[in-house]
Amino acid sequence: MIAVDLHSVVCVRDLAVSLKWFEVFFGRPADEVIGEEYLWRVGENAWLVIDSRPVRAARVGGTMITFGVTDLDETLARLAAYGIEHEPVETYGNGVRHVEILDPDGNSFSLAEAPAQPPPAAER
Repeated sequence: MIAVDLHSVVCVRDLAVSLKWFEVFFGRPADEVIGEEYLWRVGENAWLVIDSRPVRAARVGGTMITFGVTDLDETLARLAAYGIEHEPVETYGNGVRHVEILDPDGNSFSLAEAPAQPPPAAER
């Protein structure tokens, strides 16, 4: 496999509103600002970028991204404390818990938490 960096661009209408929302969502300000783009590092080589430039207007609201998390309940409680709502949490047949959250522009950010793994037989 070729090693790559991922920059996932989220198109937004109002930069000020979106900055506040994403700062709450990620629990911190943007990690970098490059020109008019604000970037959050979401993995070793992965970045989420918000962009409100008019050239992106036709793409606002069309983003769908899923993040794997290890602390779903804590994350949802933190977001709720800031008034960020979410869809009902679903549990799939394989034990994965999944929830969808929409930003102010209708972009979809899902959080997925894998079930806790039991300790290896030797440790039981």
